[in-house]
Amino acid sequence: MMNHDLAIIGGGIVGLATALEITERVPGLSVVVLERENDVALHQTGRNSGVIHAGVYYQPGSLKARFCKEGVEATIRFCREHGLPFEQCGKLLVATDAAELDRMTALHERCVANGLPVEKLDGAELRRREPHIHGVGALFVPTTGIVDYGLIARTMAKLLRERGVEILTGARVDSIEEGPAGVTIGAGEHRIRASNMIACAGVMADRIARLGGLDLDFRIVPFRGEYYRLGGDKNDIVSHLIYPIPDPALPFLGVHLTRMIGGYVTVGPNAVLALARDGYRFGDVSLRDLAEMIAYPGFRKVIASNLRSGLSEMWNSLNKRAYLALCQRYCPDLRLTDLKPYRPGIRAQAVLADGSLVHDFLIRETARSLHVCNAPSPAATSAMPIARDLVTRAIAQFRWK
Repeated sequence: MMNHDLAIIGGGIVGLATALEITERVPGLSVVVLERENDVALHQTGRNSGVIHAGVYYQPGSLKARFCKEGVEATIRFCREHGLPFEQCGKLLVATDAAELDRMTALHERCVANGLPVEKLDGAELRRREPHIHGVGALFVPTTGIVDYGLIARTMAKLLRERGVEILTGARVDSIEEGPAGVTIGAGEHRIRASNMIACAGVMADRIARLGGLDLDFRIVPFRGEYYRLGGDKNDIVSHLIYPIPDPALPFLGVHLTRMIGGYVTVGPNAVLALARDGYRFGDVSLRDLAEMIAYPGFRKVIASNLRSGLSEMWNSLNKRAYLALCQRYCPDLRLTDLKPYRPGIRAQAVLADGSLVHDFLIRETARSLHVCNAPSPAATSAMPIARDLVTRAIAQFRWK
């Protein structure tokens, strides 16, 4: 039995940032991080598009809007302090027709409401700045950037180990018992006794919360985001990140062109229902995950209400030419041969029983635990502000002995 003041479940960037934050603000605490895989940052943290999001889309006043804006500064500051590469190359949101131009105006207002610097471009100015991109107008958001979140997370893990924090890998949590004096966690061969617990479990957030005794009104539904990498001859095809104007009727942002910190360009992601929580390939199926989804009324409702877009995403996944057509709407120079294989990712999306998606960050608590139950994009950008909020709650709420 290992005894600690705090156990953190999840070795992604949110869990690691939380461990860093509490060791800075409450020196001397004994902290352990439990990660189910054999290394940190192998899922959402290490399989995203590497964008430092400015906070364009989010409801003013929401946790997403606040944490994202704070997260840009925190992420850049961390990179500078530790010599990690990043670049604020800016983002262009491109309108390709009159309907998107109208939505672009609404998005401009959202940027202003969120206190973001933003510039409206006409079609001619867009073409001048990005000769390979076609559109009738665009918004330029200069604070958007690129970074390697996996590298940030591994750097955090190194710092934590130097501070004496134990990071247990291969520790899949299978039981949680909370009592008046603390929490006992079973993770395979490990048994951990902690005064308190913070769960940052990503795609397993609802299962960990249920193990911890929470009565949930949501379930996690996994969506696979598939990417392609452009060939080396297209490394300079864009100077900024290129995003479509999102359709408010659809739950995700759409396929975009992303300059990566490694000097290459990716295309994606789409959003395809995954049949396993770690279902990175089309044929990956977990009978347990699938059965849980089908049994949940919220899942059936969200599928029914988004059936047309879901089938379209599936078709684009199976048909490379259809995927290419999404990109050619604003980048007609791309060809089928430009699309090379690249790693996919999984988005852990909380869905309520009525079939609605939880768009903001969702944090639930018990007397001895905090659970990050929904942390979709921009969670990587927002990891350090999320950690600051969690630690502030923990200091105010928890008893440490």
